[in-house]
Amino acid sequence: MFSDKIYRHFFSELSKHFFIVLFALSAVVWAVQSVNFLDLIVEDGHSVGLYLAYSSLNIVKILTKFIPLSFLISLMITIEKFDNENELIALWTAGLSKIKVINFFFKVSLLVTILQLFLACILNPILLNYSRSLIKASDINFVSSTIKTNQFNDTVEGLTIFVEEKNKNGDFKNIFIRDESKIFKSLDNSKNTSDLTIFAKKAKLVDGNESILILEDGTIQSQNDEGKIQSVDFKRTRLGLSGMRAKSIIQAKVQETSSMTLVKCMLNTSNKEELLNCPSEEKIEVLAEINRRFGMPLYVPFVALLCSFLLINREENKFGGFYKYLYSGIAFVTLVMAEILVRYSGLSYYYSLVYYIFPLLFIPLLYLEIIRKFKFENLKG
Repeated sequence: MFSDKIYRHFFSELSKHFFIVLFALSAVVWAVQSVNFLDLIVEDGHSVGLYLAYSSLNIVKILTKFIPLSFLISLMITIEKFDNENELIALWTAGLSKIKVINFFFKVSLLVTILQLFLACILNPILLNYSRSLIKASDINFVSSTIKTNQFNDTVEGLTIFVEEKNKNGDFKNIFIRDESKIFKSLDNSKNTSDLTIFAKKAKLVDGNESILILEDGTIQSQNDEGKIQSVDFKRTRLGLSGMRAKSIIQAKVQETSSMTLVKCMLNTSNKEELLNCPSEEKIEVLAEINRRFGMPLYVPFVALLCSFLLINREENKFGGFYKYLYSGIAFVTLVMAEILVRYSGLSYYYSLVYYIFPLLFIPLLYLEIIRKFKFENLKG
């Protein structure tokens, strides 16, 4: 049928523009974030392969955020393309109802909504959690460049290293090490359970299959159960640095937690072993993340209905083209305000309620306004 061919043509053009815009916007942001992820190599000492895997797994998170805006832009481009090529006039002349076209746009927006819900609620948390597990399971490569002079280097959980001077050969001068995780407990012959403090006048980092830190002319200090400081001097000792884990990957973030676990956390049915971010002080962040995952997709149909006013002919209104573009501007502002509101929605259940009610209330109102606007069109079918 004629109408079926038209809808397939609409869908083809809309899909093409949607994915082009979506991947273009996401690529720019991903490129910027990938530069920030270089800290995994420069500061945390991980491999290049891990950096590439970690940054790639974060692409879906970026795609998810840009879906509403990409759909808005692609819908505007598609309608304008058909309008400029006079295809819309041909369709109206052939008897195709604008309401039917708007219903088609709305149905497509529901598909996009389902896509965003799937990415935000299911796929994205899985990929983010997997990316963190990759780093957590990866050994830190203690190359000399990861240890900076005159600052406390705390890449490893429970281990702090301070170096006064460092040369190009990887030799250190006046090094301080604070071991709070008993990583180097074997150096202390006593049965003390306190933290270890290590001083050395010279040190050298040897990188190979295993990273080894060679210390010379130093002291190892620990505190016994009676509170007395015990010191052991050494001329030369070796510290194995292989198999250590980055401290930044100890606890999963809220964004990496499954949607079901987040809901259980808000309902107080999740134990702390299942979700590390479940204490009450984190509830604000948890609620905001739930709202972002389940609420933001609701704005896609809202955007579709606002863009439907682009179908208004210029001659139908004394304000010309400005009037119909006003609705597209409102759609853009709405997405911006929704993004701002969701960030603060965790502060109050009232903010969360407004965040959900706005699209659910205005979608039917917008549809009624569309029917009124196109009241002279054939509304049958």
